[in-house]
Amino acid sequence: MAKEIWKPGNFIYPVPAVLVSCQDKEGNQNLFTAAWTGTVCTNPPMAYVSVRPERYSYHMLRETGVFVINLTTQSMVRAVDFCGVKSGRNVDKWKETGLTPGTAVSVEAPIVMESPVNVECRVVEVKELGSHHMFLSKVEAIQVDGAFLDEKGRFCFDKAKPMAYSHGAYCGLSEALGTFGYSIRKKSTKSGKKQKKTGRKPV
Repeated sequence: MAKEIWKPGNFIYPVPAVLVSCQDKEGNQNLFTAAWTGTVCTNPPMAYVSVRPERYSYHMLRETGVFVINLTTQSMVRAVDFCGVKSGRNVDKWKETGLTPGTAVSVEAPIVMESPVNVECRVVEVKELGSHHMFLSKVEAIQVDGAFLDEKGRFCFDKAKPMAYSHGAYCGLSEALGTFGYSIRKKSTKSGKKQKKTGRKPV
């Protein structure tokens, strides 16, 4: 079937569905749902979140220059949706969702205790791109719920049951399809010896 040509748009899906927590200089806290977020650098560790200037939390990010990206699970889907459609100008999202604010270790913003991973961020630059302004930030600390660690201290996403967002729908992400590098890893025979490469192409 032939390809169709569509007009330019944001069509990189699925994307994360996270809860961003923040507060203003007076200590007023808020939560909002964000999908325009992700990793931008390994060393130093950096992340970003893009926010519309008209959103209630925008001034909090501008005032304090800090926020927390809270990863979400399938069990949090109602809270995630609520925080995306309701404004903190009108409702107390903590109270309405039943989520619990916790203490960050390196920034002046709350974490979401129900989140399996809390990524504490400090803004280093704000890029005014158009409809959204990107808050490019350095990751200052990460808090991880021990309930999602295995016996070797590794984080288990299958236990957390993470979710993503795609074209207006929240989607579960719980099945691993492979591990990094598995496509070139040598397979072992039943005897435990690694198979030699034949040079033959797949059929």
